[in-house]
Amino acid sequence: MQDVRGYKFGKIGVLMGGPSTEREISLKSGKAVYESLKEQGLDVIAIDIKTDDLKQNSFLISSKNIDCAFIALHGRFGEDGQIQTILDRLKIPYTGSGAKASMLAMDKIASRKIFQEHGLNVPRYIILERSSFNSNQRVYNELQLPWVIKPATHGSSIGLSIIDRSQDLDKALELAFGFDERVIIEEYIEGRELTVGILQDRALSVIEICPKKRFFDFQAKYEHGMTQYFVPAQLDKEITHQAQEMALLAHRLLGCFGFSRVDMMLNRKNILFVLELNTIPGLTSTSLLPKAARVEGIDFGQLCLRLLKLADERK
Repeated sequence: MQDVRGYKFGKIGVLMGGPSTEREISLKSGKAVYESLKEQGLDVIAIDIKTDDLKQNSFLISSKNIDCAFIALHGRFGEDGQIQTILDRLKIPYTGSGAKASMLAMDKIASRKIFQEHGLNVPRYIILERSSFNSNQRVYNELQLPWVIKPATHGSSIGLSIIDRSQDLDKALELAFGFDERVIIEEYIEGRELTVGILQDRALSVIEICPKKRFFDFQAKYEHGMTQYFVPAQLDKEITHQAQEMALLAHRLLGCFGFSRVDMMLNRKNILFVLELNTIPGLTSTSLLPKAARVEGIDFGQLCLRLLKLADERK
């Protein structure tokens, strides 16, 4: 087993790909992590997860004889607790949050209710289910336009729409229901889009996200030149501190471990709203969490190594 700064990691499997709509992004994250660990002299292999079948994946991972898993899977079967459950059964330590925290964070409805119960601001919203959404017309008419419509359990803004007219709702719902049985309609918060990374139970620098489009959609996230990032965000010290405290509280409330990233909005009255928490945010060298870590003097290689160390310590 290789010893890096006092840690014996053994054979590391970087789990990437996955069957979700975020597969291509996960492959990029996984490749970046794999190459970084390889450069640091670790015994590392890439494991491409291609199905959500529990037995097949359990067999695949078992056959690789790994001592530790670095999870670089985004979306379903990565951030929803399923791969974590497999690794727990196989008694293989892994990076990031456990199964329960992952499941809660992936479910925007479940996590949002926990945030509300503990005093964190969230946008006003309602929940629609595919089988009954027509009967809820009176309810969502009580929300002020514009509205944000999104699936309850998807990341990377997949299936998300922002609409200014109620007559555009059916089209937006059709899109969102194409990805999930449950959909959230929430009031759109006009203001500044922020994100706060958490590393080792500490909030990193706040990042401001300024997309050229109206919101930080899939294209704005992954197409070069579509978004500007300010690291750290130019905010009053009080707002910066509040954003970091809220992000850390959200991380702790869901029982997350190791790292996460909390997305927020700062409205025109300087009130912060938590939108969601990502248990496995993007992990390329240009992703948001690594950007924030770099401001703290932690380069991408050091970040990957630190996440492995945390997994080893939890073991």
